[in-house]
Amino acid sequence: MMPLGFQGVEAQLWLWMVAMIRPGAAFLVAPIFGASFVPIQLRLIVALAIGIPALAGTDFVLPADGLATFEGFLLVAGEVLAGLALGFAVQIGFSAALIAGETIGNTMGLGFASLVDPSSGHSAPALGQFLTILGTFLFLAIGGHLALAATIVESYRALPPGAAWMSSESIWGLVLFGGTLFAAGLSIALPVGSALVLVQIVMGVLARSAPSLNLFAVGFPAALLSGLVLLAMAAPVMGDGIVAVIQQGLEQARLMALG
Repeated sequence: MMPLGFQGVEAQLWLWMVAMIRPGAAFLVAPIFGASFVPIQLRLIVALAIGIPALAGTDFVLPADGLATFEGFLLVAGEVLAGLALGFAVQIGFSAALIAGETIGNTMGLGFASLVDPSSGHSAPALGQFLTILGTFLFLAIGGHLALAATIVESYRALPPGAAWMSSESIWGLVLFGGTLFAAGLSIALPVGSALVLVQIVMGVLARSAPSLNLFAVGFPAALLSGLVLLAMAAPVMGDGIVAVIQQGLEQARLMALG
């Protein structure tokens, strides 16, 4: 016979597991939290620390027959989809920095230069990796990680466990926001990219006026040096653009958390 002090342990463990599903799914795709270098144990602890007080503020009751039922399956599926949507909305805004880096790198002639992205383990353009690191610092500086945690907690009010099915308007809004990813990336790269296009035009004119000129020996160093100087000059403006698009991602996640 189970001691009296352990009668509610199983039910409490099931509640903790339910509390971890939505924050854990959000951290799986969210920037920084979903990086491969973040230990899974740490991710689970943070998800549990956020999910327990959020779940305590609702009137959630476990299904009578447990989670291994059709009702329990719908509960888990709703929690996973809600968490993935919230984290993915923030990730869309964060990825604009990588798009901007790829655009500038290709214009400078550094499209072949790549580094291993520590967050994903895959190869990424060097400038894209640089702007991604800059975006990480800015994301932490503006408290984006805290805003994401607050959004997850707030989502339990409008989307309680068991009824966490987002409306079609919220899903469509996420799709439309995803369409702004490339526009945001190009707007961040615009100060440097537009000036580099002018440099490429000048190199083209020189190639036409002096056919014997080795364009690769002259044009590549000129584009590379111009790009580095322009990056140093436009860094504050590009930083403001990255902050703006990250804030848009956080705002989109907050709107989805309201149902």
